[in-house]
Amino acid sequence: MTLANDSLTTTTNLRITFSGILCVLLMVCMAGCSSAVQRSGTEQLLLSDAVDRAIDQLDLSPLAGRRVYLDTEFMKAIKASTFVNAQYITSSLRQKMTTSGCLIQPNRDTADYILEARIGALGSDSMEVTYGIPSSNGVTQAANLVTGVPAIPAIPEISVGKRSGGIGIAKVMLFAYHAETGTPVMQSGNAIARSDAKDSWILGLGPVTRGSVYDETRIAGDRVKIPFLKRRRVAQRERDVTIRDRHQFIHPAVLERQLADAEAAESEVVAASHEDGQEQPAEDN
Repeated sequence: MTLANDSLTTTTNLRITFSGILCVLLMVCMAGCSSAVQRSGTEQLLLSDAVDRAIDQLDLSPLAGRRVYLDTEFMKAIKASTFVNAQYITSSLRQKMTTSGCLIQPNRDTADYILEARIGALGSDSMEVTYGIPSSNGVTQAANLVTGVPAIPAIPEISVGKRSGGIGIAKVMLFAYHAETGTPVMQSGNAIARSDAKDSWILGLGPVTRGSVYDETRIAGDRVKIPFLKRRRVAQRERDVTIRDRHQFIHPAVLERQLADAEAAESEVVAASHEDGQEQPAEDN
């Protein structure tokens, strides 16, 4: 009787264990299934964000208030597969020069200083990690190329998690010298920056999109609000304005009014000095 009870208990335990495993497998299969197609738009964001971050590191304050010509001769040969190339970097450098107080000159003849730029790196890397059993499509295709080898059935990917992402890298360097004498005045050093974009899947749910090229985290394209994150970003922008931030330095109407007032004041000074010059000294009788 005891042996019968033990056998019944063992059978019941096996059934419970098998049922539990089956339930887990069903939950995994029913958890969700989604995919994301990596397009060139993310790569362009990675490159442009890396360029902007690298240029933000440059310190052009020694050239503030000076007439500066940007020499891009050694950047013309740089070509990328996307529009993020030498032209984009040139425009970003000109913006940095403007916000730093440099007086940009259209040619060398009118400049007191020459600012020469070069690109040390501009590209992106990608990575993919699977937590589980990857698919055997590659092995199956390789086996089909060998004569006499029996066909290997394709095994689908079985994973509990997956990560994929890209990294953009940019390196920009500058140095400046006096236009007339050639005397060096400054060099920027290595301005290297990286940007990232990451997609994650957990039990088929996702992708969870995040990275430096995004303002917020999204799950399958939907916005996810993280407490205190937005407030911290606003405070950071108030401390330091970069070329990636939205910022208005002065309204055009205010600038035009200031220029008109300055021109009117200058005209009054010139008219007053002209009238003073026309006054004749009194003759002695």
